[in-house]
Amino acid sequence: MNKLIFEKITFVNLKHKELNEIFKHDGLFLFPSAPGLASIIDKKKYYNSLQKADLVFFDSSFFILLLRLFKNISPIRVSGYKFLELYFNFLRKNKKSKIFLIDPSKKKSVNNKLLINKLGIKNNKIFSFVAPFYNPNNLNDKNLLKYIHKFKPNVILINIGGGTQEILGSYLKSKIKFKCKIICTGAAISFFTKDQAPINNFIDKFYLGWLIRSIFNPFSFPKRLIYALKLIKIVKNSNCKIIK
Repeated sequence: MNKLIFEKITFVNLKHKELNEIFKHDGLFLFPSAPGLASIIDKKKYYNSLQKADLVFFDSSFFILLLRLFKNISPIRVSGYKFLELYFNFLRKNKKSKIFLIDPSKKKSVNNKLLINKLGIKNNKIFSFVAPFYNPNNLNDKNLLKYIHKFKPNVILINIGGGTQEILGSYLKSKIKFKCKIICTGAAISFFTKDQAPINNFIDKFYLGWLIRSIFNPFSFPKRLIYALKLIKIVKNSNCKIIK
């Protein structure tokens, strides 16, 4: 497994077939977007969460393209969608896992729980928590911690928006008193429940997810694009180091 140090953030360069071994590990797993990576220059808590994560994956196709263009580095992309697809296959064979879902709304909470049910995991092995509005600069949720410590999950799957979920994941890692996986794939689970734009392996493989999402949610696209463009300068001026 190769690693890339980018702005003091350690990214793992994994082949998809290596993920089955990763699924057995505990820790904080993050999948930063291009707008998220562009924010490391002015959002300290977000930046700190990436630095403290156990595994940071190459999710952003734009980030990968910039690394190829400016640094002649071609990492393997493991998107949130691809990770969940393979992880759900893993869960079908490991039905004893206890899953704690953190969702953005009641509707999505219901749909996400039904999806996990279809993997063969029973209701008593699933806990759904609808997240309140979090201030990323002052995130503190003792109520959430109480539920987590009572349920003691093997996996915490955070399905709220990027920029906040990473900070929440880092917060939980620092507060939880037992070992578990904290997976921050944001809205990626909605590709499987059909709550978000339809994505498949072809679209994901050829970096077209951003296009499909922009078609289904055109109002959010310009803002995300403008912010993501800030990443060009960061990558161009960065010192990247590959560790074997």
